[in-house]
Amino acid sequence: MVIFRILRKLLWAVGFDFNHLVTNVRSLGWFFRDYFKLKRQLKSTDDIQMGKPFPFFKDKTDTSGRLSGHYFHQDLLVANKIFEANPKKHVDIGSRTDGFVTHVASFREIEVFDIRETNKEIKNIKFVKADFMEHDPALDGYTDSISSLHVIEHFGLGRYGDSIDKEGHIKGLKNIYKMLRKGGKFYFSAPIGPQRINFNAHRVFSLSYLKSLLLEKYKLDSFSYVDDKGDLHENKDIDSTQAESNFGCSFGCGIFELTKK
Repeated sequence: MVIFRILRKLLWAVGFDFNHLVTNVRSLGWFFRDYFKLKRQLKSTDDIQMGKPFPFFKDKTDTSGRLSGHYFHQDLLVANKIFEANPKKHVDIGSRTDGFVTHVASFREIEVFDIRETNKEIKNIKFVKADFMEHDPALDGYTDSISSLHVIEHFGLGRYGDSIDKEGHIKGLKNIYKMLRKGGKFYFSAPIGPQRINFNAHRVFSLSYLKSLLLEKYKLDSFSYVDDKGDLHENKDIDSTQAESNFGCSFGCGIFELTKK
């Protein structure tokens, strides 16, 4: 069984998803039944023709939308906080552009720093190429509001073209701290659970470790988390006994609202 799980993960890594294969094979029966039913109906009309099949198997049994998970909850929660705070300038470090950045850009300008290039020009979004494992003195005290959601855990693992550095996440957090003005807001999220590196995907941090990195330099305004089931739990006590076990998460998402001291 262990060998099978490893093989399945290796196949997934090169683009083969065994679960999708099983679902698609099981769906062939209803797909062809529906296809030929529609084709028979179209014989009675001359205004539209049957084109080549374009199968979508998963949508028939899926829900109307996924209202759960790390990105869904963190993107919506933090975008709302930025809307309410209305900072003079908001900067993002590497967060998901088709989720969080889009949310924020719908109501204000946002400047996005990322190690990767982009050639798109989008209203309310300014893209800047930068490696936040490297300190740029020109960015010290640059803004009063910064977000970095589900990003720091990747620093130093090479996944996005960054250099291999076991302290990449620490360097990234230090440079973000320097970029933020005193009294400014930092919206931060990262995977929480038993501390580990799943190379080359991401790190997972224990809450006790994140507290040691963050709470000497920042005041904690609020902490929320997304559990292993994908459900959001808002405004939780990070010093509680539940927090000592990462709120029972193996791969959860901790969401911090912080103010620079």
